Amino acid sequence: MQSPFPELQLFITGPTYVRPEVRQAGMWPEFGHRDSENRKRFEPIMKNLMNLAQAPEDYQVIIFNGSGTTAMEASLRSLVADGETVLNLSVGAFGDLYHKLAVVNGKQAVQFKFEPGTCIDLNRLQNALSEHKPAVVTLTHNETSTGVVNDIEAACKLIHDAGALALIDGISIFGGSPSDISKTRCAMYSTSTQKSLGLPAGFGIAFVSPEAMAKAEKVTNRGLISDILSQIPRASKFQTLTTPNCTLANQMYAQLEYIVNQEGIEKRFSRHLEMRDEVHSFVDGLSGYELFVPEGSRSPTLTTVRVPESITAAKLKEIKEKIRERGYLFDPGYGKLNDALEQIGARPVFRIGHMGDINMDMLSNYLKILKEILPA
Repeated sequence: MQSPFPELQLFITGPTYVRPEVRQAGMWPEFGHRDSENRKRFEPIMKNLMNLAQAPEDYQVIIFNGSGTTAMEASLRSLVADGETVLNLSVGAFGDLYHKLAVVNGKQAVQFKFEPGTCIDLNRLQNALSEHKPAVVTLTHNETSTGVVNDIEAACKLIHDAGALALIDGISIFGGSPSDISKTRCAMYSTSTQKSLGLPAGFGIAFVSPEAMAKAEKVTNRGLISDILSQIPRASKFQTLTTPNCTLANQMYAQLEYIVNQEGIEKRFSRHLEMRDEVHSFVDGLSGYELFVPEGSRSPTLTTVRVPESITAAKLKEIKEKIRERGYLFDPGYGKLNDALEQIGARPVFRIGHMGDINMDMLSNYLKILKEILPA
């Protein structure tokens, strides 16, 4: 059956473009998840993930059926004990999500917010650690709603010095930039397939430290899927706890082999930086537009652009439809962020995703179309 849907190049912040070769791998044979065929897929998958993460050997990678949010929720269910305080650092909507996950799971949670478009202020973090004395701290490596990348190495040093465990959301950066797990020694680093890895959605991924495994032994009511201790025995055998999406597993095998052994990890990371710089140069050449995030905190995988006074959030949605007619999916900005900006009289923003397998030629063609359609 021929697809009844249009083919659009995605320049949103996820899901992202999937290479034809990865799509084709979705047609490879199904397999039994407790059969020897499973190991043929998942052993290379897990080893390549560890390689891509440059994670210490004593960490365990877990693949969750679900999403990055599944992995984040598991980190809270498994590592925050009754009576302990979890401090949720937030520089945007997905830092807010970590806090929401803590609250709905009954954790004693304190949210500590920073201005949208800014990164974690280390002095303020130090004060918050002294005031709240948390056992666990959550933070976002790369905030998808604003395009901010945090200095997680420096933040985690303060967190460790305060005697707390660090849980990191790396969902929109993993696969496009170093995860820095070996530098942060975070308790758990959570990510997913559908952003910088250039895969369809369907798996959450976590890198879990020995300290986290030991801490989980002391936490009650960890659930089942959300219990890292129930996941680890299967993960150590290169399996998933429950039946995986076999189609996605085949695609993940193909894509990780490509990233690690064909494109090369360092070349992939460098390509993301080159695309970021290209987008920044493009924005600098637009009259009335400006980069939303200060230099030094700008994401390698997405860019957020503040529009001129004459453009509203509603106008950005109209622009989205004009660009759709040219074969591209434009990102008119994170809705709640733009609502908040307009409520205080600030100009809204739009986003350009430049992650995964988007290449410079694809990006240049998109920016050319964007320049033709964006109002001056």
